Amino acid sequence: MGEESAAREAAGQDFGDDGGEEAGDPLALRLESLILGAERRYTPFQAARAAGVSMDLAARFWRAMGFADIGQARALTEADVLALRRLAGLVEAGLLSEPMAVQVARSTGQTTARLADWQIDSFLEGLTEPQEGMSRTEITYPLVELLLPELEEFLIYVWRRQLAAATGRVVQAADDVEMVDRRLAVGFADLVGFTRLTRRLEEEELGELVEAFETTAADLVAAHGGRLIKTLGDEVLFAADDAGTAAEIGLRLIETLTHDETMPELRVGIAFGTVTTRMGDVFGTTVNLASRLTSIAPKDAVLVDGALAEELARSGDAPKSEAEVTAAEQAGEEHGTYRFALQPMWQRPVRGLGVVEPWLLTRRNG
Repeated sequence: MGEESAAREAAGQDFGDDGGEEAGDPLALRLESLILGAERRYTPFQAARAAGVSMDLAARFWRAMGFADIGQARALTEADVLALRRLAGLVEAGLLSEPMAVQVARSTGQTTARLADWQIDSFLEGLTEPQEGMSRTEITYPLVELLLPELEEFLIYVWRRQLAAATGRVVQAADDVEMVDRRLAVGFADLVGFTRLTRRLEEEELGELVEAFETTAADLVAAHGGRLIKTLGDEVLFAADDAGTAAEIGLRLIETLTHDETMPELRVGIAFGTVTTRMGDVFGTTVNLASRLTSIAPKDAVLVDGALAEELARSGDAPKSEAEVTAAEQAGEEHGTYRFALQPMWQRPVRGLGVVEPWLLTRRNG
């Protein structure tokens, strides 16, 4: 069922229908055994039987985790059996429904697959430069042996931290409905003219630019209390629990990248409203509106929708009306201290969303 697809490529193995296996690359097999903590012992049928689950359910779990079918090759370990038993046990205990257990397998598989690919392609590759008397291949095993327990502990630590933060956000929701369909501020930040850059820059230069953009955006979003939902090369999607946090992030992105001569111009669109969250992603009309606002935003500017503008006014982060502030100042009256200024733009039709009135968000001086 699983790690076999990767091992087959690495070790050059060929598995027959009878479950036998030809000798592959000894180092690849040793690395697999080191990482998995056990040697191959079971066929998929034997693993399912040992775990006490049906072959159909075992196959569904396996595919959900992102692994290819392997016929009846003897490629599974005690760890595979234990994982099947745990997931099935959660279903039997009524803690998870079967579809939810499959979703757990899928979300975990997708997230860790990206992490593993990055670690192998970038991290380990950079640390296995050939040394005097040792090839890159010979360095790999002792390096993995040293790093594996440390990276494992760190992964668990970060996961627990993220789980605690996510749980805290959800349980603070106003009611049961909002715990699922939550009101969030959602923003997109998009590099302007990225398509032209792909034709002008070398692949390595383009990769460095994208990495720098994603790193800068991720750091800014996290530092100011938002969450990076995903990166799409020339675009990042972020979310925040309140309008003020999202507005600060949007302006910080513009301000930071404007002072970086290596970066192209940026535009940001932010909307506020009900959002459906699923497998770490966000969906719904609010997300679509934020995307449309980004596409029509001026260069190096932030556009927000009316709902976010109202939230900023309600929270005291922006005045309800600049005219009121001007009148108060002329009359010598006190007025609030505001972080942001909002300028209404021309109403315009937005494909699939009707007519919207975007607001230009800027930082307020004084």
